[in-house]
Amino acid sequence: MAEPGKGVTAGKLAINVQKRLTRAQEKVLQKLGKADETRDAAFEEMVANFNKQMTEGTKLQKDMKAYLVAVKTMHDASRRLQDCLAEMYEPEWFGKEEMDALAEDTDTLWLDYHQSITDKSLASMDTYLAQFPDIKARIAKRDRKMVDFDSARHHFSSLQKGKKKDEAKIAKAEEELGRAQRIFEELNVELQDELPSLWDNRVGVYVNTFQGLAGHQEKFHREMGKLSQNLNDIMTKLEEQRQLKKDGIDSAKTGDGAKSEETNHSESASSAPKSAVTNGSDGDLPPGFIYKVKAIHDYAATDGDELELKMGDVVLVMAFDNPDEQDDGWLLGVKESHWVQSKDISAKGVFPENFTQKV
Repeated sequence: MAEPGKGVTAGKLAINVQKRLTRAQEKVLQKLGKADETRDAAFEEMVANFNKQMTEGTKLQKDMKAYLVAVKTMHDASRRLQDCLAEMYEPEWFGKEEMDALAEDTDTLWLDYHQSITDKSLASMDTYLAQFPDIKARIAKRDRKMVDFDSARHHFSSLQKGKKKDEAKIAKAEEELGRAQRIFEELNVELQDELPSLWDNRVGVYVNTFQGLAGHQEKFHREMGKLSQNLNDIMTKLEEQRQLKKDGIDSAKTGDGAKSEETNHSESASSAPKSAVTNGSDGDLPPGFIYKVKAIHDYAATDGDELELKMGDVVLVMAFDNPDEQDDGWLLGVKESHWVQSKDISAKGVFPENFTQKV
């Protein structure tokens, strides 16, 4: 005696095989023109649109993934470039800490950009395309059920037209026809509702995808532009630092030669007072005068005790009354033009040393 489970399975298998044979026979008869085929031009257009929509969506998803791979490649290249610059950047150079922070901010910006596209634009496309396999399977099922319906319709018609009518067979064929028609029409109606809606939704999906991508790109390039400007500013200051250092070395060499000449001169004219330059006793220079500098950049004062500079201004540098008040990189002085005109020391102010060079 056969086991019930195996018997049921074998029965289902036999039914499925019979269905496939019946469908194959029906398709052959239809191709040979010996049986009419149910056709729905409107539905066929919907299916053509569905296939076009699925192909386009799949291509867009593939290209979006390729774009993300390119973003990741650019991120890796940017990181290696930043790491190279950080390794070469010497500690005493201008803006070492700013350079390290800039490299970290650039890396974070690339990461955020890649993650934003992945989480939003690509995820949206994945969700959109996830519905296609089920609909595609139901379209295929609807086609099979249409063949079943045509086959049942033709079988019922042939029994009715037969010379010997078997009412039992006709009744059974009519029942099978009704069942095949019901199953086919249920699938047909569902798909006729879904396919046009899905076709219309593609526009909204494309709009959301590319608007989101454009927004991510705009934000990324805006922030990257700021970081690039910061890098340019640091490089400009580094070049100024190098130039000032070079000028300082040249001035030191010139000063050594002048000092030697001055020593020789002072031996023959030792009567000149040593304090004539440093204490302003002769009235030509302000008290505490040290040396002169010339502004090589404009400087806009941001506080009341600061000295505003225009490129080319000559400043008489003075010693601070209290050395503890002097901040690193800042000098105290009065513009030479103002001092010569009014001899007014109250116009003195502090200014950044790296905006000037000694003269």
